[in-house]
Amino acid sequence: MTIQIYRTIILPIVFYGCETWSLTLREERSLRVYESRVLRRIFGPRRDEATGEWRKLRNEELNDLYSTPNTTWVIKSRRMRWAGHVARIGERRCTYSVLLGKHEGKRKLGRPRRRWEDNIKMDLQGV
Repeated sequence: MTIQIYRTIILPIVFYGCETWSLTLREERSLRVYESRVLRRIFGPRRDEATGEWRKLRNEELNDLYSTPNTTWVIKSRRMRWAGHVARIGERRCTYSVLLGKHEGKRKLGRPRRRWEDNIKMDLQGV
């Protein structure tokens, strides 16, 4: 019952607008940590057969119990689907012009932030 609540209520809230996110590696890791924390809470602790003590579930055990794709894979696939949709829209639409638009002015010092376009290129390369 609680896994159905997770699938129908919690996951859509987590994935809302994920097509436009430009995730860093740290943010991807925090999403994986969040997912495993919620799944550990849903499935609860297990009693160790050898010692008889209660312990947390390991990540492999969580993957066996809940075998759907992880959140980062879902976000990447939705982002790729949205990129294909935007590429087919055409030049007259506002979404397409925002995608190809260049920011005017000077940029901040330091390493540039990861852009949505950079994430799409990394997704296409399979990194």
